[in-house]
Amino acid sequence: MNKKIRIAVQKSGRLQEQSVKLLKECGLAFSNGPNRLKAETFNFPAEILFLRDDDIPQYVEDKVADIGIVGENVFIEKQKQVDLVQRLDFSKCRLAIAVSKDKQYDGPSSLEGKKIATSYPNIVNKFLKEKNINAEIHEISGSVEIAPGIGLADAICDIVSTGSTLLSNGLKEVETVMRSEAVLIANNSLDNEIQELLEKLIFRIKAVNTAKNNKYLLLNSPNESIEAITKVLPGMKSPTVTPLQQEGWSSLHSVVNENEFWAIIDQLKALGAQGILVVPIEKMII
Repeated sequence: MNKKIRIAVQKSGRLQEQSVKLLKECGLAFSNGPNRLKAETFNFPAEILFLRDDDIPQYVEDKVADIGIVGENVFIEKQKQVDLVQRLDFSKCRLAIAVSKDKQYDGPSSLEGKKIATSYPNIVNKFLKEKNINAEIHEISGSVEIAPGIGLADAICDIVSTGSTLLSNGLKEVETVMRSEAVLIANNSLDNEIQELLEKLIFRIKAVNTAKNNKYLLLNSPNESIEAITKVLPGMKSPTVTPLQQEGWSSLHSVVNENEFWAIIDQLKALGAQGILVVPIEKMII
C-alpha cells in the first residue's frame, strides 16, 4: 500500500483560506467542509489535517503530520525540531511592538523596566536580549491590544498587517521585531517515500508561486524595433518572435516579472510597441 503524505493546515483563521487555495492550485482535490478535521485528496497521495495553528509545529515534530503550513512567527516561537522547507509568499505580516499613542517613545531603551504583553514570549525575549533591555514579559493569548488600556502592560508585541487594529485600540507601532509569511515546515526524519512526495509538492508550489509573480506579454512591434525590444524583454531565455501578415511587423511573446511590469510597459510604448496584451499565468515551470 502506497503511503500518503499528511499535511497540516490551520483549521480556521488567518492562514486557512490561503493554505487551502494554494494546495488546490497545486492540483490537490479535496473537500474541506465546515468542522472537518481531516480530508483525503482524490488525485494525490495525501491527507489534509485541519489543526490549531499553534499546535502544527508540535504535530509535525511528533510526526502526526509530515508537513504543515504555518506562519513563520509560529515556527520560530514554538522552537520545535522541524525544518523550514519552503517559503510560500502569502500572509505576509510583521511582529511589532506597540505602545499607547500618547506615550513618548525614543527607541528600544524606552522599554527598559516596562511590562510587555505578547503571545510570542520567546521571540520578544530574544529581541530584548539583543537590545540589552530588561523588561517584564506577560504571556497572554488573544486580545493582546487591550493590555495597555486595562493597565496590564505598558506595551504589546503582536502580529500587524495593516495597523488598523492598533489604531482602533489607541496604540501606535514603534518597533518591528520580525517580518513573517506563511512557510512550509517538515518533520526532519521523513522516510524516502514521503520525502519524494514532499519534493513533488514543493515543485508544484514553486510553479504556482512563480506564475503569480510573472505575466505573459504579447505585443506587436515594427521589425526595426525588435532588437531594442528584445533587450527590454529577455523573457526566460529570449522572446518568441513571429512574423505578422502585415509586412514589416512581428508579434513578440515574453514573460515579465510583476515588479518590473509598469516600467517595462513604458519602455515598450516608447519603442513603438502596439496591441500590448497582458495575460495571467496559471502555472510556470522553469
